[in-house]
Amino acid sequence: MSSPITSQQIVDQYFLEHRAKVLDIAAFLDRFDRAALAQGVPESAATSDVRVRALCAALDLLRDGKPERARRALELWSDHSTAPIESAGMKGAIGAVPLPRD
Repeated sequence: MSSPITSQQIVDQYFLEHRAKVLDIAAFLDRFDRAALAQGVPESAATSDVRVRALCAALDLLRDGKPERARRALELWSDHSTAPIESAGMKGAIGAVPLPRD
């Protein structure tokens, strides 16, 4: 499979944009941690929010060196259940599904 652009060209063109995105995520996680600490939330409870846990799980996935990271991140965040639900409520609006705890 060939690409019309080289890996060096990809880095040259997109690195700064993605560096900023990583810094944005780091700042979000720092704000979350500071807020939890200010509220007296124990460290273990600070990761109780399903969205934050799903984001951190996706970050781990990005570093695993395996291909198709985007597809796997979307699958990680997707609800794979097939049974109909009585009421959607916020189910699809939060962008993540509960993950098993470590």
